[in-house]
Amino acid sequence: MKKIFQTLPLLFFITFVDISIPAKHISAQEPVTGLWIAQQMFDRDRGQSSAFEATMVLVNKNNKKKTRTFSNLRILEDGLERQLIRFTSPADIDGTGFLTVEKPGYETDQFLYLPALRRTRRIVSSQQSQRFVNSDFSYEEMKRHPVEDYNYEIKGETLLSDLSCYILETRPKENTDSQYSLTKSYVVKSSFVPIFIEFFDKKGKQVKTYKVVKLELKDNIWTEFLVVMEDLTRKHKTYIRLDAVEYNLPIDPEKLSKSSLENY
Repeated sequence: MKKIFQTLPLLFFITFVDISIPAKHISAQEPVTGLWIAQQMFDRDRGQSSAFEATMVLVNKNNKKKTRTFSNLRILEDGLERQLIRFTSPADIDGTGFLTVEKPGYETDQFLYLPALRRTRRIVSSQQSQRFVNSDFSYEEMKRHPVEDYNYEIKGETLLSDLSCYILETRPKENTDSQYSLTKSYVVKSSFVPIFIEFFDKKGKQVKTYKVVKLELKDNIWTEFLVVMEDLTRKHKTYIRLDAVEYNLPIDPEKLSKSSLENY
């Protein structure tokens, strides 16, 4: 069975938070390689389930802002995730839903429900580079990816806001379909949370950045309470702030199904 990592995993922008995190023990039998770091990013605890309420703010190059709110439900069963995002305001996006379902082999189905049209459309591979609900996150970044589909290289270590980080470069293997030729992640050594990511297109041009602005422990799980994704070409930013979050709740899997997606 494939192991997978999440680039973004799923959340204004002044500076990185200053956090003191206890060091995680690394045994002599576990050599620190790029692949090992990617595996630790996958293995870090995000709970068997989660539920949160969040605010999304879109900011254009003229600093004009649009604010949205949404909820998110996620469950993990037998190593596979389901996740349902539902927008609740403003009126022009209210009811819009997005369902992600991982299948054995870590193929992923993505479905977008548009209440105005009363229909659901499946997001196909040719649409992965498109923007998710006009934000700066693409559909590719809204799902997890097999670790073994990428090559990894440690490019050094650095301090970022007083946090000791690995600098990890990730490149898709020859048969891996991605809009990016390279991502460069700054991964906190003690928690394996990527707090800064640079994205490069197939021509090697940097096109996006992702930053964690607020990282806190919630129920002993490191949680990204405030993040920003910036499109450097469009000069556009998307902020996501978690307003409420709970982990390890009993969630009925039927609440994260295609029928639930369409019944709003």
